[in-house]
Amino acid sequence: MVVGVGRWGADSVGAIRDGAKKQLVIVVKGLDNPFFEAINQGCQKWNKENASSPYNCFYTGPASTSDEAGEAQIVQDMLGKPDTVAIAISPSNAPLIANAIKAAKPKIPVMTLDADLKKEDVGLRKTYLGTDNYMMGFRLGEYLKKAKPKGGTVCLIEGNAAADNILRRASGSRDALSGQKGLDRLKGEGGWTEVAGCPVFTNDDGPRGVQAMSDILTANPKLDAFVIEGGWPLFGAPQPYRQLTDQYKARIASKDLVIVAADTIGDEVAMAKEGRVEALVGQRPFEMGYKAPSVMIDLIEGKKVDDPVFTGLDECTRETADTCIQK
Repeated sequence: MVVGVGRWGADSVGAIRDGAKKQLVIVVKGLDNPFFEAINQGCQKWNKENASSPYNCFYTGPASTSDEAGEAQIVQDMLGKPDTVAIAISPSNAPLIANAIKAAKPKIPVMTLDADLKKEDVGLRKTYLGTDNYMMGFRLGEYLKKAKPKGGTVCLIEGNAAADNILRRASGSRDALSGQKGLDRLKGEGGWTEVAGCPVFTNDDGPRGVQAMSDILTANPKLDAFVIEGGWPLFGAPQPYRQLTDQYKARIASKDLVIVAADTIGDEVAMAKEGRVEALVGQRPFEMGYKAPSVMIDLIEGKKVDDPVFTGLDECTRETADTCIQK
């Protein structure tokens, strides 16, 4: 049957909860994000290739990525359904999702996807499937360091302040730039200083991310760099991002202003080709959605599953834009 229309909006993405099958549930942060739609496409491909399986991959989440409470409620609802036999969750607010899992006291395998729980809560899930987020952030920092070896002023654009994956990326970027470990903020280490008002938390909202960049540049006209820890301003607001970078075309071309960003979806690779971003370090969301059902089945069957299960990175620059994405 098709899930009814409501705050989930699951039927709007064609998600079918086949009542005759056992459900392998994927809960994402929000259905309004192209990154998560790529996860859905992987899930649906698995369903097509495994039509005779007793299992069905079911994708859902709140309508908006900013609806943290909605995601937590969906997790509890899904864990309460008798035909849910395993669940993979991308936590928007890691502590909130941990509390939802604790409240549900699930007897089925729980895993995380794309984003993990906090270290103190990892015992609530069997494994994490997705990006090595620390390494992703570290590589962004390395690209920036290569472009501006003397350092300078920088602003980190982040998503949800409680999203573990983004916090790990920011940690990796700071470590790469500073040559030190565990800094909460750059104050001259390695030649890099974070400007006032940064990091900026955008709740994964593309237009808000572009506006934040514009505001920071207005307040800091000589800013040297942005590290965008998620690609929301680029794939979530491509035209506003292009309009913003048009204003700084000469500075970007001369590497006076350097922008490095996460993800390689939507228009992002085209923007690298256009010279609007120095480097992209991308995830593989389709692969996450495609692999998740098989990992969940292994967990159900008691097979040994690695923790974590990393899905790799795609790295793109202007020069490599035509060949950088894993096929």
